[in-house]
Amino acid sequence: MTDLYGSEKMGDKELQEFLLIEKQKAQFNAQIHEFNSVCWDKCIEKPSNKLDSRTELCLSNCVNRFIDVSLLITNRFANMLQKSTDGLL
Repeated sequence: MTDLYGSEKMGDKELQEFLLIEKQKAQFNAQIHEFNSVCWDKCIEKPSNKLDSRTELCLSNCVNRFIDVSLLITNRFANMLQKSTDGLL
């Protein structure tokens, strides 16, 4: 069966893969937006036509710390989930 554009309908597996990829893209974009919001407020004192080295370093450090904390929280949650799953077995 074809849709309005003449392409074949996606199977369930392909649709699930597509939806997973789109969800990951949305999560990535949300993460970038969060970096921008938090680190901009923290590091940018006033807008200018270029970044000075201090501001660039601040932005870099801010994003790196944000990633570190996100990974720490994710790993801690995964460990807690694993322990609770192991306890049920």
